[in-house]
Amino acid sequence: MPARGAAQLSRRMGQKKQRLLEAEQHLSPPDRAQTLSPLEPCLRPPATLSPQRSIYFSSPKSHSAQLGSEFFDQPAVPLARAFLGQVLVRRLEDGTELRGRIVETEAYVGPEDEAAHSRGGRLTPRNRGMFMKPGTLYVYIIYGMYFCMNVSSRGDGACVLLRALEPLEGLETMRQLRSTLRRGAAGRALKDRELCSGPSKLCQALAIDKSFDQRDLATDKAVWLERSPPGSGEPAVVAAARVGIGHAGEWAQKPLRFYVRGSPWVSVVDRAAEQNART
Repeated sequence: MPARGAAQLSRRMGQKKQRLLEAEQHLSPPDRAQTLSPLEPCLRPPATLSPQRSIYFSSPKSHSAQLGSEFFDQPAVPLARAFLGQVLVRRLEDGTELRGRIVETEAYVGPEDEAAHSRGGRLTPRNRGMFMKPGTLYVYIIYGMYFCMNVSSRGDGACVLLRALEPLEGLETMRQLRSTLRRGAAGRALKDRELCSGPSKLCQALAIDKSFDQRDLATDKAVWLERSPPGSGEPAVVAAARVGIGHAGEWAQKPLRFYVRGSPWVSVVDRAAEQNART
């Protein structure tokens, strides 16, 4: 290349380099940030994220009110009373959560209780859940088609039967489940108070079946117990005879059923027991 041509080329390259340098020096700080290489990290926090929405503070929904193993580790009678007012939660496979406040329970105190499935200390494959650690579910079938849900307490063969709930959340789903599974009264819409007013009814409304037997209510992901909402106060409790155990002799009359006084969701109201409690 002639010397004159080489000199012109060198001069043009020098001018271009100078213009690029001057342009870079005049960039504002935000513009410089935009020219960073994709491989070069930007250490400034995103301007649009507040602490409440920051990815560093987000976490999956937790069950902070969920009751743990220590709640269930008490004898059947105090546990049956302690259940009243707490909230039973059932999460269905599609993520729907059903909630109901417990308003009625029955205590079964163990081998000496003639009405208990563990009477005489009998341990069978069917009632094994009654002998497992406190908080274990014991679900059994009656009349060949209905289920009842119990929770084991402290002491071998002792448990608490959950008899009735006050529906709180997912009532329409409960209604659909009950209408699908119940017999008779076809076409009649169920009233809210009918959804969970009995041990088998609440199992239908929450889609509880034999597959829940021997699950741990303190750790299960599909069914658990939550503490009653703050400010709900201690319920007024009625102690009455249990229902449907006339074969159990003197045990049939023992006041081992507990329910919230005045609750319209209780399965059976005992007026005599209420009157005696007032006198």
